[in-house]
Order: sequence, then structure tokens, then C-alpha cells
Amino acid sequence: MPHHTHAPGHICSHCDGFPVVAIATGTRNGDGTRRTLNVTCPACKGTGVVPTRRVLTTAGR
Repeated sequence: MPHHTHAPGHICSHCDGFPVVAIATGTRNGDGTRRTLNVTCPACKGTGVVPTRRVLTTAGR
């Protein structure tokens, strides 16, 4: 049975919950592996979620 976890916010719309990515630079290290740069999402600052916004609603007429 699936277990749902509730994050303390909504999934970031900029990175879709994948806040850190590795980008290959095209050069290789001495052992033959690729050099990569780790880049974090600037919108959520690497957390993958953004805080929920509180919305004020007016009830009545």
C-alpha cells in the first residue's frame, strides 16, 4: 500500500522537486570520468519545496 508523505510545502514549480542537478562540462578527469558541476535551484534554494502561501478570503456579501 502506498504511503503518502506530506511535505511542509508545495513542490517547486521551477525544478519539479529535483533541486540539485549535475551538469557535465565536457572535460574529463585523470581517471576518465566526466567533470560535473552541481547546480541548485535558485527558487527553492535546493530544498525541492516552496512554502505554502496563506490565502485570505473574505466570506459574506
